Amino acid sequence: MPLNWIFSVRALEMKSSAIREILKITERPDVISFAGGLPAPELFPVEDLKKACQSVLNNVGPKSLQYSLSLGILPLRKFLAERLSRKESPLTEDNILVTGGSQQGLDLVGKVFLEKEAVVICESPTYLGAIQAFNAYNPHYVTVEMDENGMLIDQVEENIKKYKPRLIYAVPNFQNPSGITLSYERRKHLVKLASEYYVPIIDDNPYGELRYIGKDVPSLKSLGGDLVIQLGTFSKIISPGLRIGWISASTEVMTMFERMKEGADLHTNTFAQYVVAEYVKNGNLDKHIEVIKAAYGERRNVMIKAMREYFPDNVKWTEPEGGLFLWVELPQEVSATVLLSEALKQKVAYVIGKPFYPYEDKDNTLRLNFSNASPEMIIEGIKRLGKVFKESIAQPAKLKKSASK
Repeated sequence: MPLNWIFSVRALEMKSSAIREILKITERPDVISFAGGLPAPELFPVEDLKKACQSVLNNVGPKSLQYSLSLGILPLRKFLAERLSRKESPLTEDNILVTGGSQQGLDLVGKVFLEKEAVVICESPTYLGAIQAFNAYNPHYVTVEMDENGMLIDQVEENIKKYKPRLIYAVPNFQNPSGITLSYERRKHLVKLASEYYVPIIDDNPYGELRYIGKDVPSLKSLGGDLVIQLGTFSKIISPGLRIGWISASTEVMTMFERMKEGADLHTNTFAQYVVAEYVKNGNLDKHIEVIKAAYGERRNVMIKAMREYFPDNVKWTEPEGGLFLWVELPQEVSATVLLSEALKQKVAYVIGKPFYPYEDKDNTLRLNFSNASPEMIIEGIKRLGKVFKESIAQPAKLKKSASK
């Protein structure tokens, strides 16, 4: 019987994603969800992808349905190398490995660098998906506080000296979950530390092309070259369902990633790779990015304006220049976990902040996504949340008591 089987410690210790669990609830059509990091489905380039699929079947044919290289198909790797070389350090197709979404990239990073008690330096809070991916390898996290300009680099250096980390993990552009962008000066300083102490930087960059206000900041990869391993994805700029991402790294390190990729799944979906390679021809990708930037930028503005109108004065939040998320901080004594139950009664959902901290129990924070709901739904959802916050924060002792049960 399955209950008598002996499972690995790894399997028994892995926990479900708080985001995936809340998404099960928010699939109800009557719930306004700010929970998932979902792109807007009505903006997916469905017709262009139909044409790309047909073109691939007509012109590539059986090859698109066959096994392919672990690194990925050559046309897509060449496209990525050329595109990334415009903003990053010079790259060739040999510097690119195509992954099953950037989440697989995180898992491959874990496979290559981590083992029990290996130290990861990361932001506080940090991306929940990275914690999940890395947890399979039992690392130890050392977190670094952030302000409006990103992680505090002085703390990074102190922790490098003290813990001798295997890697530094960062989401420098419109960070998930906080929306904060790492400043140019701090990026330069971080790269300098990576060079001095021989610590690789993982530059997780799914949102870099989604800037709505302000000026672009040079990426960690462009500043650090081979010192930096960058992860990217088409999930936020074409479609997450295609599950096409990539790793950009030096050829020496790429050999390690290729071996791990072979053992994981041989190669990424061949047909999906060819479809993306066909779709991005003739400037389609840049045109589409401009469309979604206009829509998401408007939704960001609508959400912030609604929060200013409906949220209590003692609730704080970030105002990101791009990406898909902003971060809310409630009064210290208020539990975002307890408030979620109240919010769901009002048919509005968010993701609690606790899972974004590897160890700390900060339960007064939450993440809101602004890309998936229409402007009208955003206004209504924030109005409902504001009502929950105002009513509940007026009785914080009750909320704190409920959270401790």
